[in-house]
Amino acid sequence: QVQLVESGGGLVQAGGSLRLSCAASGKIFSINSMNWYRQAPGKQREWVAGITSGGRTNYVDSVKGRFTISRDNAKNTVYLQMNNLKPEDTVVYYCNADVTDSSLEKYIYWGRGTQVTVSS
Repeated sequence: QVQLVESGGGLVQAGGSLRLSCAASGKIFSINSMNWYRQAPGKQREWVAGITSGGRTNYVDSVKGRFTISRDNAKNTVYLQMNNLKPEDTVVYYCNADVTDSSLEKYIYWGRGTQVTVSS
């Protein structure tokens, strides 16, 4: 079994910054891609950013230049540095990971989410 736990959410003023973390633990053999998603109430979950095991990154257009995704493979952790936050960034952020477990089975795991609130 593998668990993902997000942290780092909270309340920040517009223009401020937050750094989200998502740590994977459990019977992990390897992790391929890791991603951040976000979801507003009543809306579909939106992909925000992704990073491969080799460090290649991609972003949704709305966060390019403001958010940076990174990962520490030794810690099985992915980060999302969010700068110049806007009120419309106020949503719950989720991480997921494409994991090969110790039985060499591949699954997509999700964290439970962390709330980010940006005040104007």
